[in-house]
Amino acid sequence: MQLGIIGLPQSGKTTLFNALTRGHQPTSLGGGKLEMHTAVVDVPDERIDRLSVMFKPQKTIYAKTTYVDFGGLEGSTQKDASKGLSGTLLNRLSQMDGFIHVVRCFEHANLPHLLGSVDAQRDVQVMDTEFVLNDLIMVERKLEKAREEFNKQGGKEKERLAHELALFERLHATLSEEIPLRTSSFSADEIKVISSFGFLSMKPILKIYNLGEGQTPPQVQCKYPQATNEVALQGRLEMEIAQLPPEDAQVFMQEYNIEELSLSKVIRLSYLLLKLQSFFTVGEDEVRAWTIPVGAFAQEAAAAIHTDLAKGFIRAEVVTYADLISLGGLAEARSQGKLRVEGKLYVVQDGDIVHIRFNL
Repeated sequence: MQLGIIGLPQSGKTTLFNALTRGHQPTSLGGGKLEMHTAVVDVPDERIDRLSVMFKPQKTIYAKTTYVDFGGLEGSTQKDASKGLSGTLLNRLSQMDGFIHVVRCFEHANLPHLLGSVDAQRDVQVMDTEFVLNDLIMVERKLEKAREEFNKQGGKEKERLAHELALFERLHATLSEEIPLRTSSFSADEIKVISSFGFLSMKPILKIYNLGEGQTPPQVQCKYPQATNEVALQGRLEMEIAQLPPEDAQVFMQEYNIEELSLSKVIRLSYLLLKLQSFFTVGEDEVRAWTIPVGAFAQEAAAAIHTDLAKGFIRAEVVTYADLISLGGLAEARSQGKLRVEGKLYVVQDGDIVHIRFNL
């Protein structure tokens, strides 16, 4: 899972990045210059912790997520609306599975807002418009080439291009209304066609309202509720707590009535946003979490571990996390009939403990 942290200057992007990664990056990226910070962090999961206590493995491996803090994004398309985002920046943004949009809600006398005032509703729309504009430029270029190709072809190829043209004309109509593509529905075949373009407005967004101390979240009317989620937090305070030793951090969390740090909260919301879940493999050598889409089959889970397991898939032995913990181990789960044998089309559930039987 790769998540890009975006937002207007002085919104607190790097502050959030440091809070999520326990990093110490300077909290003033870019100044209009393209700059990125990247960090890979473990996904906190109490289930992995309990499984490790049970199996006492040589290694415990958590799922991973990658955060990329983007500087130099904001306002770049306005410099030359006919060109869109620069190649390097666009390529990196298109690799993200989704975005975390940090929206400034705090006032600060020494940090004036780029647009002259703090307005969360406006700032959300500014970033949506930036991505929509860039996607519109890409669609217009594609339509121009597709129309030229359509006039040259015949037979089945002309028929295929006709379907493609209809799809991109639909995209163009949506984007021309300044509506992000993530609000639209697409068939599996259409997604295959457009997925290689990495359209930015099609990616889901988690909005984080960055509050000042004691501030309440703003009432923001979301124009596009589909494929979005949101949470409010105090970025500066959470960064400072994340950089403390665990004992001191706990004291500060109690003092400021913070039940959960942003790392756990944001990751949990990101999983929901991207429709992801975790399953586990266990043993004396290793206890490990794996990330798969919600609705993935057992053979797809096997592929997440290793492609050879998917190719040689015979069956999956599955027990739920709750059953394994309550019964005390795999042997007990087997004797109680809770360790099931499933085929390749079994839909893996969040928290399943899975062992793949395979033959090459």
